[in-house]
Amino acid sequence: MKKEKEGSLLLGIIALLVVIIVVALVGVLALKPDATLIQGEAEATEYRVSGKVPGRIEMYLFEEGEQVRKGDTLVIIYSPEVEAKKAQAVAAREMAEAVNQKAKNGAQPQQIEGAYELYQKALAGEEIYRKSYERVQRLYDKGVVSAQKRDEVEAQYKAASATVRAAKSQYDMALAGARDEDKAAAKAQVARVDGILKEVAAAEAERYLLSPCDGEVSETFPKVGELVGQGSPVMAIVDLNDVWFTFSVREDILPYFQPGAQVTIKIPALGEEKRFPVIVTHIKAMGTYATWRTTRQNGGYDVRTFDVKCRPMAHIDGVRPGMTAIVMRE
Repeated sequence: MKKEKEGSLLLGIIALLVVIIVVALVGVLALKPDATLIQGEAEATEYRVSGKVPGRIEMYLFEEGEQVRKGDTLVIIYSPEVEAKKAQAVAAREMAEAVNQKAKNGAQPQQIEGAYELYQKALAGEEIYRKSYERVQRLYDKGVVSAQKRDEVEAQYKAASATVRAAKSQYDMALAGARDEDKAAAKAQVARVDGILKEVAAAEAERYLLSPCDGEVSETFPKVGELVGQGSPVMAIVDLNDVWFTFSVREDILPYFQPGAQVTIKIPALGEEKRFPVIVTHIKAMGTYATWRTTRQNGGYDVRTFDVKCRPMAHIDGVRPGMTAIVMRE
């Protein structure tokens, strides 16, 4: 009987110890702080493709979701204003070139020949008036003709000489062609129109919008046929080779995310079991609105939220902007 009581007492003591141990373990586990889950998302560089000339969307050469290479033509814009300016510039170029060629070539052969004939005619007239003047002068010296008659013939002779000089000047101008100033002005006019043509060619090239990088078409904005203004975004290209992750981190756990620190994340969309190392590259305070919270319900100090940027240490296949990224901090 006594042995039975001792055995029951021993079992009771053992049971009590087991209960104490279980309660202690539960207390330790209950008091252990929960793991801090920090959630963020993946982001990537996105380019907005826009043009310098207004017009209407004529054609999309790529659709949303398709892969593009740097330099690929993405969109063609129809711009009647550019076509009109091109036609005007071409016509102005032809006119300027004609004027320049005329200045270079000088007078036509027919004009030179006509000026020469007028010069020869003036010489012949001068010769006749010279002989008449010499005869009248001899008669005047003999007292046969009056001084008035001599003066009239002398005036005719001088007028004929002036006509010769004028005709010679016109002939010389025809031989020399345009003045140097006129040639320079014609040449400058051609250069000015060439500049306009280059400007029109540049505007025409802007009708074809090119991809700025290798990437994926994430979005197209206007529809075919819609009007777009200068600088209006037409298409968005996302560079999936330039991906990073952003997390909103309270400053009381910010020491875990110092620049250069290595952090392990998981991306649920790529599998719960996979882990990826990333490097903290940038920390920036977020706006004051909705970024403050108290450390205790009944007191303490307020902590602010910071924007933490992390870059993967190696390329992550399959990651896309907007995917959730999680950091588990024990």
